[in-house]
Amino acid sequence: MTKSYLDAAIEIAQDAGKVLIEEMTRPLDLHYKGDEVDLVTQADKRSEKLIVERLTKYFPDHAIAAEEGTGHESASEFRWHVDPLDGTTNFAHGYPCFCVSIALAQRNALLAAVVFNPVHNELFTAARGEGAALNGKKIYVSSNATLSTSLLCTGFPVHNRKGNPNLQYYGDFTQQSHGVRRDGSAALDLASVAVGRFDGFWEFGLQKWDTAAGVLLIEEAGGRVSDFAGNPYQLGGPVILATNGLIHEEMRAMALEISRRTSSAPPHSPAKR
Repeated sequence: MTKSYLDAAIEIAQDAGKVLIEEMTRPLDLHYKGDEVDLVTQADKRSEKLIVERLTKYFPDHAIAAEEGTGHESASEFRWHVDPLDGTTNFAHGYPCFCVSIALAQRNALLAAVVFNPVHNELFTAARGEGAALNGKKIYVSSNATLSTSLLCTGFPVHNRKGNPNLQYYGDFTQQSHGVRRDGSAALDLASVAVGRFDGFWEFGLQKWDTAAGVLLIEEAGGRVSDFAGNPYQLGGPVILATNGLIHEEMRAMALEISRRTSSAPPHSPAKR
């Protein structure tokens, strides 16, 4: 069965979103991975099972990297990056800020992306060279040109929070901007930059499935994504800086100044949401 990459991702993300909404009405079934704070719910598992099975059906030769480990490798140059429930901690506490995130890359080039928030029925989509959209309507990053009037967002990992440098960045960026939000879903944070709700985002230690879809959304909406040195962001890199482009250099300069002052090195530990 042949389907376009984006159409397939949209269909699958929406069906996975239905699973998440259904799971919200059931008693919470959660488990912990590795330690006492890294949790996984039945919703994560059911959503991932649906996504992996459907992607395998439509694109049997493609590799799939999925957060809960049910994907598979292949010799294909195509790889799907899947987060079946980005915002697991939010979901587990009944906080309605979570999503399904699916993206396709060919070698290192992102081709298609979907971030679906089933609570608010918001479907963010992008295809390389074709722009980004929210529920079918074209979206663009904000036109805010100064950090002092910008609304930013960031996140913190479950693991090793004491060893993570982001509290210092959080404090400094809060003082130098209009405010910093922390909603607990990197994929939705990045989608919110793409649609202009946030002007900039930064975080440490994110995995490929956390950022793949959001990166393409921002690039296709006219924004910019890099590391703190200004190099193009590599999926899975230790730090990501994503903005509307207009405040990028101001944010980057400030991040480098904080880094020099605190002698902080970006951690490489995963950031489970």
